[in-house]
Amino acid sequence: MSRSHIRGYRLVVASLCAASLLALPSRFACGQQAAPSASDRLPSDIAPRGQRTPIRQIKYGDWQKFCFKAPGSDEVCRTTISGNFDTGQLAVRADLIERQDKGNARLQLFLPVGMYLRSGVKLSIDQGETHQLPYVWCLTNICIAADVADPVLIQQMVGGQQLKLEVVDSNLLSVSTSLPLNRFGSVRSGAASATFRQDVDE
Repeated sequence: MSRSHIRGYRLVVASLCAASLLALPSRFACGQQAAPSASDRLPSDIAPRGQRTPIRQIKYGDWQKFCFKAPGSDEVCRTTISGNFDTGQLAVRADLIERQDKGNARLQLFLPVGMYLRSGVKLSIDQGETHQLPYVWCLTNICIAADVADPVLIQQMVGGQQLKLEVVDSNLLSVSTSLPLNRFGSVRSGAASATFRQDVDE
């Protein structure tokens, strides 16, 4: 099996596990490392020691929308963007997952391993207010931060230009990257790039 097929398989597994988080209590995880509890997250009196410039540049693609429909269930749509290192390896992926006619949306981020999990992920739109997203679980090659999306944050994403993500690495140095938002709103409200339907054979 080629390396590209292995990477694809791992990403599919991660996506399936992430989707299962919509239905499972937060204590369950598909990955190999459990999420830190609220008491284990970075205390307010511990701050990053400084900032670190990313070693490798991240190139982001376009926002896309994919929908999934199974018989007897509501349609679920994922508005997503991915950023890759120059090697082609996934660096960052952001998903906004919304169920048809349901109020709560879920924001999830796929991030590299080697971060200080207790700190979670800080998000801000165009240098505005900061939102916090906790890590929920990790695989061997990627970690997931996810939570119910604040409606205020979603509206800021629709009208914003850049979504800044700030994480803390294992040396307690902060690292940040910015995702483009200029097409997020139109893609989210537009037609899906693809709709996947699961048919049940009689």
